[in-house]
Amino acid sequence: MSTPRDADVTAAVDRVLPEVRADLERLVRVPSVAFPGFDHEQVRRSAELVAELCRDAGVPDVQILSVEGGQPAVVGRIPAPPGAPTVLLYAHHDVQPVGDESGWNTAAFEPTQQGERLYGRGAADDKAGVAAHLAAIRAFDGRPPVGVTLFIEGEEECGSPTLERFLHEYAELLTADVLVLADSGNWDVGTPALTTSLRGLADCYVEVRTLEHPVHSGMYGGVVPDALTTLCRLLATLHDEQGTVAVPGLHEAGPTGVEMPEKRLREESSVLDGVQLVGTGSITERNWNKPAVTVIGIDCPSVQNASNTLVASARAKISMRLAPGQDPEAAMAALLEHLRTHVEWGASVTVTRGELGAPYQIDATGPVFDAARDAFRTAWDGAAPVDMGIGGSIPFVAEFADAFPSAAILVTGVEDPDARAHGANESLHLGEWRRACVAEALLLAKLAPASER
Repeated sequence: MSTPRDADVTAAVDRVLPEVRADLERLVRVPSVAFPGFDHEQVRRSAELVAELCRDAGVPDVQILSVEGGQPAVVGRIPAPPGAPTVLLYAHHDVQPVGDESGWNTAAFEPTQQGERLYGRGAADDKAGVAAHLAAIRAFDGRPPVGVTLFIEGEEECGSPTLERFLHEYAELLTADVLVLADSGNWDVGTPALTTSLRGLADCYVEVRTLEHPVHSGMYGGVVPDALTTLCRLLATLHDEQGTVAVPGLHEAGPTGVEMPEKRLREESSVLDGVQLVGTGSITERNWNKPAVTVIGIDCPSVQNASNTLVASARAKISMRLAPGQDPEAAMAALLEHLRTHVEWGASVTVTRGELGAPYQIDATGPVFDAARDAFRTAWDGAAPVDMGIGGSIPFVAEFADAFPSAAILVTGVEDPDARAHGANESLHLGEWRRACVAEALLLAKLAPASER
């Protein structure tokens, strides 16, 4: 239920929001891609800007930190008042590559408002999360009623390769009672959500070879198998006729308790008319609580460069999403074994492990989660929040849980179903972002000791 104190906090957020919007636009203009091969000076520049904005917001202790081989992160600390908990606010300042620029309707690193949306790479994922944290701190003039630790990571999009070491090395700086990990989304525009389950990730590379070198397809076709056809037949064994994953031994987490209409799924995914959905069970069960296997790339001659030859070797990258409760190592072993044993015609097959990320299921009960839901209802004008899963993977959630087992973990975010994070025309719904900023400030107020409210 909303209170007079809630109204004061909401008004304070609205007061600082224009300035924080300007901060967000400055952040979006920095092409902070942490992937290998990109200009990592821009990642450093982004970290320096985040640190500057934290100091401007009133954070007294701000450092740019990293571990060997890692990208720069920003850690800012506001000490807790006596008797108050400490809340860690996480987001990341690195972004995905732009990809094919021809798919963008606006310049990717120039924030551009069209209607209710702000377009630009990182506008939603996750520089809006950084800005939401700044808004919550600015709303209290840099003196929130709880302790706050800001942790703004610089390499989340490339898999957080040094996060585990970072959490261990700087555990004393980062220890908190509550973790707010702002890198997810909401159920829909107008409906907030807590993310309570996430799928894990296991990917690999498979190469099939049938010849020492390409040969004339007319001279040898029909007798000698080519590697591309052999690879296609191997990849086809990953699913049954209904499109259900056919790799033995993978875990399924069961029903979700939340349903999504097929019409909405089709609209959000842009699936073409007439294309059937795959798998069995409810849409949310398939998308959140069952494994998925996707072929995300193939190396072989392009159509333009194809000649009348039998391809000697072909390679694919396979991405597998893991249901909550699945052991990632066991899933990887199952996938590799399937690929090694299902190749046909005696072809040579080489399988190489890729990344692993653990799934996670959150027990979203207790006073911290009650306070978060209350904050959401107020910020979203009475709309009840949804406990939702996501089909994607955020491996760092499990790493935070391992590092700080006694902390309550809230996975929140600013994205909506049309944010198009990672894709062309990524955008932020400005109305939803404002509500997310209000909700976070309200949460800090509600987590304060009763005497401070």
